[in-house]
Amino acid sequence: MLKKLSIWLLLVLAFILLAGCHSPALEGEINDDLGRPINISKIPQRIVSLSPSNTEILFALGLADKVVGVTNFCDYPPQAKGKEKVGGFANPDIEKIIILSPDLVLVTGVHQNLIPKLAGRGLTVVALAPKTLDDVLKGISLVGKITGTDKEASRLVGDMRNRIDKVVNKTENLPQDEKPRVFYLTWHGPLWTVGSGTLEDELIQKAGGISIADDAQGHYVVDFELVLERNPQVIIASTGHGQAEDLPYKWVKTEPRLKSTEARKSDRIYRIDADLITRPGPRIIEGLECLACFIHPDVPLPK
Repeated sequence: MLKKLSIWLLLVLAFILLAGCHSPALEGEINDDLGRPINISKIPQRIVSLSPSNTEILFALGLADKVVGVTNFCDYPPQAKGKEKVGGFANPDIEKIIILSPDLVLVTGVHQNLIPKLAGRGLTVVALAPKTLDDVLKGISLVGKITGTDKEASRLVGDMRNRIDKVVNKTENLPQDEKPRVFYLTWHGPLWTVGSGTLEDELIQKAGGISIADDAQGHYVVDFELVLERNPQVIIASTGHGQAEDLPYKWVKTEPRLKSTEARKSDRIYRIDADLITRPGPRIIEGLECLACFIHPDVPLPK
């Protein structure tokens, strides 16, 4: 009787341990950022990422060994460059993806036309399409859930939230007249900038600035005369556009027509790696901190 009881207890203990190892990510159905219901029955072992930001999330969660394919533009962290390439960001090679036999393909909102083609080949496809900083954090949590890295995702999101709060606590209560007018330059021929509804605009706001184009929507071409009329106090040029590198920054520093702006007069011209604020992944917090230091160099902010 005692022997039977011991065996029974061992079986119960084994069941409890197995249940504890079972990831809550695999229970039931999840919805991705496009509202698509997706069933994931097991933790993915072979993952293809179709965007640099998704790749950065996967590596940050310790999933490098499970990443079997990335795009030609997935260059961070450096180890990502050594992964099998499946083509461009907007136009990946479906056949290359199929050959890699992934059990998870992470896409973005840009890939809406591609999703049915991948799903039609029997692949599990999950889309991350964040529109806000909160959405970025939710996306990281979602990836953690479906890959069995909930704890890693929770730690990462917690750290990111803390860093956001440290910046916002320094800037949110500043008087309106202490929030500089900021011109964020994406490109200079023609002048491209960002309006409301973009991550870049939200970051500028959280960093304690006011975009001179926040009364417009999305990414758009801005009239030069409007820039002069709104007289930015800070100009931030994005860099790292392929072979273009520092061209927007150099243009801002030398363009004669900008001499009349407060930004040029006070030499408040800065450059920032575009990847830090356009890729909705873990490094976007570094972008926020950089913007805050540019916009409020007199306010102690995290380095």
